[in-house]
Amino acid sequence: MAGGRCRASMAERLQKILANSGLGSRRQLESLIAAGEINVNRQTAKLGDRAELNDDLTISGRFYRVVREDTSSRVLAYHKPIGEVTSRDDPEHRKTVFDKLPKPAMGRWISVGRLDINTLGLLLLTTDGELANALMHPSSQVEREYAVRVHGRVSDSHLEQLRNGVELEDGPAKFDKIREERSSEDSANRWFQVVLKEGRNREVRRLWESQGFVVSRLIRVRYGPIILPKWLKRGAHSELPVADVNSLMEACSVKPAGSGGLRVVPVHPRHKRRARRRR
Repeated sequence: MAGGRCRASMAERLQKILANSGLGSRRQLESLIAAGEINVNRQTAKLGDRAELNDDLTISGRFYRVVREDTSSRVLAYHKPIGEVTSRDDPEHRKTVFDKLPKPAMGRWISVGRLDINTLGLLLLTTDGELANALMHPSSQVEREYAVRVHGRVSDSHLEQLRNGVELEDGPAKFDKIREERSSEDSANRWFQVVLKEGRNREVRRLWESQGFVVSRLIRVRYGPIILPKWLKRGAHSELPVADVNSLMEACSVKPAGSGGLRVVPVHPRHKRRARRRR
């Protein structure tokens, strides 16, 4: 077809388009593509394939069309309480962080990292899969800050070891920053502020456990430039203003909101049949 080079230049990687639409993380979407669950214009998609404006997609039997969206990415700050899980579907039927969230007009909420059931504090959720992936990726080096309460006396040598790094079962780990908060001398517990730049499973707890301490309270108070608002009650959420969303994007080198990337929207099967006749 004449102009094929121009069409290719307008195309974007399939994983990126689907992530922009809030249909899952890059890893989840790549698994769907590898399993043959996604078709582009009736052809089974492969990893690395691209799609462009007005292409027809089938994802696990559901029909979509590629559109260009100029709307800003949405991000929620959620004050997660203890007792909720970050998974969307929990086999044990426990409360999830998604239960109280408003349904977005397009896509779905994607959690930026996870907090275990006994951890509370700031959890970011976004409809922008590209942003979520960038914020979580180790290469972005986005800081996560926690308030930690541990039981027992913590020596300077313990703190030095946690700063320098320890070997965990999944590799070396350390706190990039660690600071003790004021505590009464006779208190059996100590509070610390710690910062790290990755989000491995239970990493904060495991670092302290490597030194023989049990974490009795763990609160995430900051993710990148976003601080947990003091006025935000546990179990409540607040949508970030555009300026804060753009700050998050800058922190992980994602293009600013409103860049007009490609997304997909669901379509009725009969609309897909009409599109086939046009082709």
